[in-house]
Amino acid sequence: MTRLRLIVLVFAVAIGISVAIAQTKKPITKQGLVHHTAVAPEEMKWGPAPPSLPPGAELAVISGDPSKAGLPFAMRVKFPDGYRVAPHWHPTDENVTVIQGTINIGTGDKFDESAAKQLPAGSFAVMPKRMHHFALATGETIVQIHGIGPFAINYVNPADDPRNKPK
Repeated sequence: MTRLRLIVLVFAVAIGISVAIAQTKKPITKQGLVHHTAVAPEEMKWGPAPPSLPPGAELAVISGDPSKAGLPFAMRVKFPDGYRVAPHWHPTDENVTVIQGTINIGTGDKFDESAAKQLPAGSFAVMPKRMHHFALATGETIVQIHGIGPFAINYVNPADDPRNKPK
């Protein structure tokens, strides 16, 4: 009986090691097989930002899909000088790295430029899900946003939502 247990144990360990090696060669996530992503700035495909942002911003998705629930994403948003995003919130955490220019971020239900913190290139900020906040760009500004989808913008005041403006 003891010999049989030893054989079963050795067999189970061998299977476990084989599975671990196979997974190391082909790691799998919810997105499918993991692949290497490397994107230089000149390779980014910029397009108009979605209608949830006021006109004038541009967006480039770097990896993932911001609209997919439970999946990681990274994207960059380019704002012209003076661009404003009215108080809003997101259903997931928003992680922001300033790549170029300065983004001024404040919290609360009212846009108060004097209460915003200036974040120059190299800065980082996290807005936890449902935190009401607003933003103002100083100079042409590029931020990188990453997180777990779905990424959505919900305005505190529906009248500030560009999707509610007449075309």
